[in-house]
Amino acid sequence: MAFSAQGGGGGPMAEINVTPLVDVMLVLLIIFMITAPLMAHKVKVELPEATLENPPEFANVPVITLAVTAEGQIYWNDNPVTQQLLESRLAVEAQKTPQPQIDVRGDADTKYRIIHNVVTTARQQGMRKVGFISTPAR
Repeated sequence: MAFSAQGGGGGPMAEINVTPLVDVMLVLLIIFMITAPLMAHKVKVELPEATLENPPEFANVPVITLAVTAEGQIYWNDNPVTQQLLESRLAVEAQKTPQPQIDVRGDADTKYRIIHNVVTTARQQGMRKVGFISTPAR
């Protein structure tokens, strides 16, 4: 706010000095005018077009489901297996190209140690795609 030193009653002036505001706005305008073209620069890349005429070979690979109960019993696609049978089956599946995906379903009361042993066995036998199945949150 500016004060008047000339006669006029000695009260404060109600006029705002806009010169500093205009100076700041002009500086910002110049900065944005310089930087805007730099941000809009895009690299042109020709993307390949997708075709579904020949489906990929991994589309028909079955998924192997390993279910683990709270007691530690392991099921291969709903068929009970022992630890030795699990290791031999995983070793056979690891040799296939492409490898099937392993989905591990653990009971809510299963100790993590048992799930960890199953996943470690799958990884040691050479399986690269090991995932977990859970119920979706409500």
